[in-house]
Amino acid sequence: MGVYSEPLAVRFVELLDVQPGQRILDVGCGPGVLTAQLAARIGAAGVVAIDPSPPFVEAARHRIPGVEVHEGSAEDLPFRDDDFDLTVAQLVVHFMSDPVAGLAEMARVTRPGGLVAANVWDHAGVSGPLTAFWRAVRDLDPQAIDESARPGTREGHLAELFARAGLRDLQSGSITVTVGFDSFDEWWAPYEMGVGPAGSYVARLDERGRESLKQACLRYLPQPPFEIDATAWTVRARS
Repeated sequence: MGVYSEPLAVRFVELLDVQPGQRILDVGCGPGVLTAQLAARIGAAGVVAIDPSPPFVEAARHRIPGVEVHEGSAEDLPFRDDDFDLTVAQLVVHFMSDPVAGLAEMARVTRPGGLVAANVWDHAGVSGPLTAFWRAVRDLDPQAIDESARPGTREGHLAELFARAGLRDLQSGSITVTVGFDSFDEWWAPYEMGVGPAGSYVARLDERGRESLKQACLRYLPQPPFEIDATAWTVRARS
């Protein structure tokens, strides 16, 4: 998903109007895609990141030297109350075990009047980065479980979660990024890595099943080279 999440991170930071001198927490930082953009804007010393996956923690530390990276979950942040000016979560809320608790924790560690913000792909609509893939899957396997039921993926639901977490002055919107592919193989290759729900689905298929899925995906994609538009829902709110 890096081909989509990296341009999304650029646009997200612009939306948040990040300023030097702020202290910022990146929750669920993964390998540091958003963390790197934040550090580029305000310097590594002003950014703290956290992720529950040890390999991602190590990857983020390697990617952005000088950033303080912790191992831990959004639902139990190991930071003091009112510790940050801005707390953000990119493509994380829909993977939280308890999204309301995670957002409430993000609010707790953000100073009064500070900003809490998150984004989530439109997996429940028709403009997510995986729309063509899951359409093809459902053609072959109608009972397959996709990502459309995950928290925050349908329009308006991310704002509902923010409100339930006690955040105020909510501002909802969306960001659309466009990613180009020179060939079908370039588009397909990440699904072979076994990462995320889509990758896990592909990993369970035998060779014949993968070939059938590839042919089904071709029906939903333009002739190469082609571009994919991917939309993420965004919410900004005050703690």
